[in-house]
Amino acid sequence: MQALLRAGTALAGIVVAGSALAADLPRRAAPPPVFTPVPVFTWTGFYAGFNAGYGFGTNDNRRDPTVLGVNGASGLVAPGTTAAIAFSNGRNSNEGFVGGGQIGYNYQFTPGSGFVIGVEADAQYVDFGRERNRFAVAPGSAPFLAGTQIFNPNGVSGLDYFGTVRGRLGYAFDRTLVYGTGGFAYGAGGGRDFGLPNGSSDDFRTGWAAGGGIEYALPTDSFLNFFRSSAVTLKVEGLYVNLDRGNRTTGAFGATPAGGLVYTNSPGVVLASGGAARDRSTEFAVVRAGINYKFGSY
Repeated sequence: MQALLRAGTALAGIVVAGSALAADLPRRAAPPPVFTPVPVFTWTGFYAGFNAGYGFGTNDNRRDPTVLGVNGASGLVAPGTTAAIAFSNGRNSNEGFVGGGQIGYNYQFTPGSGFVIGVEADAQYVDFGRERNRFAVAPGSAPFLAGTQIFNPNGVSGLDYFGTVRGRLGYAFDRTLVYGTGGFAYGAGGGRDFGLPNGSSDDFRTGWAAGGGIEYALPTDSFLNFFRSSAVTLKVEGLYVNLDRGNRTTGAFGATPAGGLVYTNSPGVVLASGGAARDRSTEFAVVRAGINYKFGSY
């Protein structure tokens, strides 16, 4: 019996000693937390989007009205009668809604903050020239023959669409980009408003554009990200556009009921007053807001 007690006592001593030794052993360190780096935003990548705004003319078209006297030899009024026509040359012809789309590519040299270069092309519908062909017939003048068409001989500028291909250079402050832009511009206007009933050789014009803006990139999970792009950006931009129309005499100012064109130097037509009938450049500024969907690097 005593032997069993001695054995139990020895076993208990061994257990106690083992526990003390285990307490003295160094504890195993917990694994370090997993660090997931936050991606640094970059403007590098392709993008496409839409824009809308307002355009207004910047060239001064305010001149005295152009007055033409015509008689029966012109074919616009009955033989033996005369008429006088006054054309308004106001500048309110280049003003209205602007809207369209754009595509482009940016490259940022250093992600986060740094310089950004890019190229952008856009195409715009414009609602210019609502009053570009206003004229009045002097009281007491002979009425024009039925089917006669009259056009402004000064070719007061109007526009139906324009587009640009521009370079962009800016600096990014993380998700905010401030930039300048400039490059090639083109545009065209409709038909008789440029001097001919079915268009003229000067309908399509080219020139240049310059401006600048600011753009901000929303988070990727923005509710505006309908196309699941890498980013959605919002921008506000100002652009000046100059389309050269040359400096030559405009085409016809009238069409007879039989379809014949009548020019300012046609028989029976006298330029009574006003400046020479010349084409002018189309100059206007555009202020617009836009949205872009960026595809590529985050």
